[in-house]
Amino acid sequence: MSAGQTVPLPDDPLALHAPRLFRAFGWYLRWFFWRNFHAVRISGAGIPDVPADRPLIIYANHPSWWDPALFMLLANTILRDRISFGPMEAEALGRYRLFRRFGVYGIDTATHQGAARFLAASRRILSRPGTALWVTSEGHFTDPRVRPLRLRPGLAHLARRLPNAVIVPLAIEYPFWNERKPEALFRFGDAVEAGGGRNLGVAAWNALLEQCLTETMDALAVAAISRDPGRFSRVLRGRVGVGGIYDVWRRIVATSRLRRPELAHEPQREPGA
Repeated sequence: MSAGQTVPLPDDPLALHAPRLFRAFGWYLRWFFWRNFHAVRISGAGIPDVPADRPLIIYANHPSWWDPALFMLLANTILRDRISFGPMEAEALGRYRLFRRFGVYGIDTATHQGAARFLAASRRILSRPGTALWVTSEGHFTDPRVRPLRLRPGLAHLARRLPNAVIVPLAIEYPFWNERKPEALFRFGDAVEAGGGRNLGVAAWNALLEQCLTETMDALAVAAISRDPGRFSRVLRGRVGVGGIYDVWRRIVATSRLRRPELAHEPQREPGA
């Protein structure tokens, strides 16, 4: 397909997107992550600053079912100045049709038509200033420890067609530390300027993107292995405690002693607490 070719979009993501509904869903996601995780934490300096008139692509590893929900949570918290979109396997999107109102568009990764739709829809979205594209570029669930990292070539094709784009790697893990609930950990890597790879072929682009994401994942892994909250900034507090009658008893005891109940398995002072 030539660089200027477009594909008709029967379900235009830009037309279907409902910003107010997406913001309301963001409050639900805050509760949902609070209920299911001990905390959502970011490692490193945060997302690089990208001018609003530059297309922004965030590409991540794909360790879990939680990834699209985490994308939407981050879009509703740390990237509120952008309108976020992202592709999803068309069959899966059929089970979560409401997501189409949140900027999610379906693609068939097994066909040339699906690849063409990904490129056409993504380029149309990113032609509008102030948008961001979130991509799970491995294309299937993969443990974050698997090396070498292998990405599908769709993002490399897209990068070659958007020389003004800024591409940012995002590493994700969901490890258990010392509490009953897991941690949701993430880290942004250094931005890649698409224009800097103007003369690269698809294979070279793919290798560059794999290297940048691998380095970001390795840096997150070092912080995650430490189990030290001090190496992270907390984006969202989650639930603590063992649950059930044990937590009820500890609340009763603490109340009887005029103390605040401490339900964490290992009470510790967190950054910003």
